[in-house]
Amino acid sequence: MRRETELTTESSVDQQVDTRFLQALKQDPDLFASFLNNHSDKAINYVLKKLGRLPNNNSQNPLLSLINHPNDDIRALAIKNLAKIANSDLLPIYSRIASSDTSSTVRRESVSAIGRMRCSEAIPILTAFLDDADPKVVMQAIRGLLFFASRPEIKKVLQRYINHPNELVQEMLRKELGIMPKTFKATEAHDQCAPFLKNIVVHGDVQEILEHVPTESIHLTFTSPPYYNARDYSIYQSYQEYLLFLEDVFRKVHRITKEGRYLVLNTSPIIIPRISRAHSSKRYPIPYDIHPKLVQMGWEFIDDIVWVKPEASVKNRNAGFLQHRKPLAYKPNAITEMLMVYRKKTDKLIDWNIRQYSREKVMHSRVTEDYETTNLWRIDPTFDKVHSAVFPLELCRRVIKFYSMVDDIVFDPFAGSGTLAVAANTMKRYFFLTEKEHRYIARIRENITTRTTLFDVGQPRFLDIEHFKHHQKIEK
Repeated sequence: MRRETELTTESSVDQQVDTRFLQALKQDPDLFASFLNNHSDKAINYVLKKLGRLPNNNSQNPLLSLINHPNDDIRALAIKNLAKIANSDLLPIYSRIASSDTSSTVRRESVSAIGRMRCSEAIPILTAFLDDADPKVVMQAIRGLLFFASRPEIKKVLQRYINHPNELVQEMLRKELGIMPKTFKATEAHDQCAPFLKNIVVHGDVQEILEHVPTESIHLTFTSPPYYNARDYSIYQSYQEYLLFLEDVFRKVHRITKEGRYLVLNTSPIIIPRISRAHSSKRYPIPYDIHPKLVQMGWEFIDDIVWVKPEASVKNRNAGFLQHRKPLAYKPNAITEMLMVYRKKTDKLIDWNIRQYSREKVMHSRVTEDYETTNLWRIDPTFDKVHSAVFPLELCRRVIKFYSMVDDIVFDPFAGSGTLAVAANTMKRYFFLTEKEHRYIARIRENITTRTTLFDVGQPRFLDIEHFKHHQKIEK
């Protein structure tokens, strides 16, 4: 009979548990206890989420009856609600649960409940949990202790954990204690860019050029670095030398990027063909090797977007396997590339970046057309008569519209055929390109001339390094 009542109640619990019923539960411990004893986990879970404020101790005993409940979610919600009562007599119970419960969520809620007591008796308990193995428990302990951070002894305790093994704990403490990484002083307002960088193409070594670009002057960088020894324009003595080159470039890009803005890096593992049938080919996981270096220098990983190309457009690697079907020799056709999205690390949220722009500019920059809702982008590749690896225009357009505002400046340190410039112009952004190969500079000029409309700041300028440095001094 109880099962039938339970099913009926569960199926309509959202209709039966209205505000009046919740108030009755909170005022009548016997009614609350009866409800908890005679309803399903689903119904109990629902009520615990809806309880709201608990102005008195009437709910304490019914909630305490749930702290050993077999359902992890119910135990966690019971403790979360008990914390609203703010009864310091429950500190030993919270401490015991935080030390012994098998659920990480329950343990975190228990430490949070201790912190919400805001009493001196909680300090030694919270301090003990700073050494817990669960970083989220540690962060809850820190949150509780921060209420007492004005006390020199508490601040001193927290400072001892500034180099905690967990990176999130480190970031939390550095932010709360005001120990932030070195920041660069911007040369322009966040929504502005240096006039001499607008719609400019510089011919030369990107490492040298970046030395003369003002700090925090770029809103977005989207690039595909040269593939390691896979093209005739990118030859390095070793893979390590190649990675060190990329590391240096992106560290300099980090300096010139405005606070909280984006680097989108298009890479993929590459294959160096075998030198003879007596040797095997070599595959290098470029995106996975460069990622830890980017994070270490101050880029925060945000998203991975997979660019999928038609299979007919890529090199066929499994023709042999198709014939013999022998295990161990399977090689799939590589139809994907990675767009790794990074944000220059900051303690400010994205909303801060958006607020740096006028409402008119934000509205003008909104994405109003249909867009891809997943991180799987199916875009046909583009083939160029001069450059062997070029961006499709659609790929550039998507990155620009999702990660920049109108009138922002977008940068490509390895410009290639200059597709980013074409896309930027059509989307009312400015571009800044650098390119080392002379023949690609000529291709960029041709590409921009034939595929762009009128420019807001005059025609694009093509400069070598010396003229770029001179140009910078004049227009500063």
